[in-house]
Amino acid sequence: MLTMTATQKCDLTLEITDSKGNPASVDGVPVWSSADETRLSIEAGADGLTATIVAEGPATTQPVQVSVTADADLGSGVKPLVGLLDVTIVGAEATVIAITPGTPTEQP
Repeated sequence: MLTMTATQKCDLTLEITDSKGNPASVDGVPVWSSADETRLSIEAGADGLTATIVAEGPATTQPVQVSVTADADLGSGVKPLVGLLDVTIVGAEATVIAITPGTPTEQP
């Protein structure tokens, strides 16, 4: 779980390992996606091993799920390997005060 404010971005890096924690390769470039692009956008690196997520919408109580899919089969077949990250977007620190006037009226 990652928590970030509605004004932040964050770099993500993949670490792909085998069942014993040793570095492992995948076939092709991993593909990144966001469950809700209106709240959290993703720009993947050319090699697919890095990405930057950017908060796009206001704070909400429901996290946005980021997923990345890679092909674990190094041969001609396809064996999907999926990584998931939940991202919660919270309100940022206040930076502006706007004063909205009402309609002027005559005094009694």
